Amino acid sequence: MAVHRLLIASVLISILLLQLAEADQMTQGVANAVDSSKLAKMDCGGACAARCQLSSRPRLCQRACGTCCARCDCVPPGTSGNLDVCPCYANMTTRDNKHKCP
Repeated sequence: MAVHRLLIASVLISILLLQLAEADQMTQGVANAVDSSKLAKMDCGGACAARCQLSSRPRLCQRACGTCCARCDCVPPGTSGNLDVCPCYANMTTRDNKHKCP
């Protein structure tokens, strides 16, 4: 009877240790993902300069683009269009429900 209880206790402790090890690996994976996202931050200035190079109001365009880029971490390629590449950028609107991002 004592051997049976000892066996059950050891199995339960083993399961507990495996759960703790798995939880530790998951938290390390999340920490690594956060670190890599900080490293992959987009160069908003360069991307917005390229996006706004043909604009009739380049300063206004770059200011709006910079705000959108900072929030979405994305700027569509080219000088116009291609909004399907960056849905966050495409869906951002002003108070008057006009597209905010150039």
